[in-house]
Amino acid sequence: MDKMPDLVDRTALARNRARAEPDALFLQEAVAGELQERLIEVNRTFKSIAIVTGFPDFWAARYPDATIVADDDALALEPAAHDLILHCMCLHWANDPVGQLVQCRHTLKPDGLLLCAFLGGQTLHELRASLAEAEAAITGGLSPRIAPMGEIRDLGGLLQRAGFALPVADAAPLTASYANAFHLMHDLRKMGENNALTDRIKHPTRRNVLTEAASIYSASFGNEDGRVNATFEIITLTGWAPSDTQQQPLRPGSATARLADALGTTETPLDRSKD
Repeated sequence: MDKMPDLVDRTALARNRARAEPDALFLQEAVAGELQERLIEVNRTFKSIAIVTGFPDFWAARYPDATIVADDDALALEPAAHDLILHCMCLHWANDPVGQLVQCRHTLKPDGLLLCAFLGGQTLHELRASLAEAEAAITGGLSPRIAPMGEIRDLGGLLQRAGFALPVADAAPLTASYANAFHLMHDLRKMGENNALTDRIKHPTRRNVLTEAASIYSASFGNEDGRVNATFEIITLTGWAPSDTQQQPLRPGSATARLADALGTTETPLDRSKD
């Protein structure tokens, strides 16, 4: 059976990231702050941290004792070697997201923690809609421009498929303001998040398509001050490597206490005569 073609051109992605500018990495900064807050809430000392990232210098500066590895299709991590893995802002560029999570699961020690943050499906919905409308009107077709990103309702299941216990998925929108759509697209290049899809068009987009898209963007998503907003949806997956020490759900019918007693109320039997 032939292998499915990769959705993401990893060579182009590496090139885009190499051109990123440190002063434009505000998404990485936002995620770093969010993950740090979550680790404080966990209230556990982690002694062997691994970080999966496309921006090693940024994350190594914040976790100097961590093992930093690239988000390659095959992660350069040893089995059962770490008690914490931070998968930072790169799952949305993975050709095999479940495979990435499975590898993280095997890399964790029992009761080890995974925190995985990445861009979700509502990211850049304004730009996506504006480009699609402009291109359809001018060229009569559509080309892949923004990587498809997972929706929060589907992403919790990825952790379960990868074998994690106590899976949780949550999302938080981050809104940035730009002078216009051109400034947004320029900023995406500066943060290394521009188009790296395998099926992307390999020639510059026609100027009139971009101009029309900018006009549509301003008309549909403009602010009162003449600027435009751009949405970045940050999704965080939390999962634990299974361990015998973790709390386990009870079997149905095995309860030894009544809920009514715990609530201090009287239990009223259900009247089924009216069924």
